[in-house]
Amino acid sequence: MATTSVTIRMDENLKKQAETLFDEMGLNMTTAINIFAKAVVRQGKIPFEITAGPFLSEANQARIRESLEQLKSGQVMVKTMEELETMADE
Repeated sequence: MATTSVTIRMDENLKKQAETLFDEMGLNMTTAINIFAKAVVRQGKIPFEITAGPFLSEANQARIRESLEQLKSGQVMVKTMEELETMADE
């Protein structure tokens, strides 16, 4: 089977950490990425769950939508820092 080159950009520290772990597993970066790509093709999906960070949580999205509706209707909500921190703790 013919091979081709793939170039990717990656954070330098992430690359070093990944190479260290792959080395401990007896793999190099190329082999590890090929294993990942084959798993994606075989399973027809990313072989692990990808989730959004807390900023994009459903509760936060609801607050953003509510704020946008208030803005569109001309209602400007003024909150103190203490009120915002209380909301963040909920």
